[in-house]
Amino acid sequence: MRRDTFLKSLAALAAAGALPLSAQAAAAIKMMLPANPGGGWDTTGRALGKALQDAGVASSVTYDNKGGAAGAIGLAQFVNGSKGDPNAMMVMGAVMLGGIITGKPPVNLSQATPLARLTSEYNVFVLPANSPYKSMAEVVAQLKKDPGSIKWGGGSRGSTEHIAAAMIAREVGVDPAKINYVAFRGGGEAISAILGGNVTVGGSGFSEFAEYISTGKMKPIGVTAGQRLKGAAASIPTLKEQGINVEIGNWRGVYGAPGISKAQRDELVAQIEKATKSKAWAEALQKNDWTPAWLGGDAFGKFVDDEFASLRATMAKSGMI
Repeated sequence: MRRDTFLKSLAALAAAGALPLSAQAAAAIKMMLPANPGGGWDTTGRALGKALQDAGVASSVTYDNKGGAAGAIGLAQFVNGSKGDPNAMMVMGAVMLGGIITGKPPVNLSQATPLARLTSEYNVFVLPANSPYKSMAEVVAQLKKDPGSIKWGGGSRGSTEHIAAAMIAREVGVDPAKINYVAFRGGGEAISAILGGNVTVGGSGFSEFAEYISTGKMKPIGVTAGQRLKGAAASIPTLKEQGINVEIGNWRGVYGAPGISKAQRDELVAQIEKATKSKAWAEALQKNDWTPAWLGGDAFGKFVDDEFASLRATMAKSGMI
């Protein structure tokens, strides 16, 4: 076979997805980030993009931020605009499931392709530095007196911090339907509101608040983990320690486009798994205090289905739906 004919055949096989991952050229990945800049999904997606390039499985990564409605706006664009695209990815997580349950958007995750769970993170509740309250106990005392006077700030309706706030209310004898929850489109907006004292209590993953906690601009008063976190967050008491029986985690993962083949899905899962073993990803985990929580392919798809059922039950019990 002539060299030019062989090269053309090789290129055709690669384009068709018939070559093994190692024999194919690195892909130009398009990453949907269904949130505004500055939040957990944005940080996760950009860290994954860097890791994909570091691992040599992506030649380039372009990002598209599309915030709003707990990711449903970005999900709709992803589902409608990337059908059959083997190089398209979308970051998502527990927040999107909660948003779909409460918002009931016209698109659903079942229309896209589950690829992998990447990380898990617990929520931390914080007070602005100039808050008149000093602890979760003081916040709860005021919540019992006047539920509406405590403004909880965090991600979209149905986010894990929203669910946690409702669960706290229920556990201390307050009607969860009476909590005053202020939803923000992205982590940057929520942080500004907390720092400005526009909300009483803020909730998010520790990584989003870490620099403000370390500089004294925010005071952490509780974490939704079953036991204390390690590292920089080790001094933050759990809600359970404080007599509030609430534990809820926030995981993040990635989906592929609708309509891709099983071979294309498996290739994307392999690319992502390789990326999670890169130096760039290890650095991102350490920098953001993320807990690795790898789960790929069919196992991840089943996990999401189970999470939908579990979250729906929790939200119903907390009076959110």
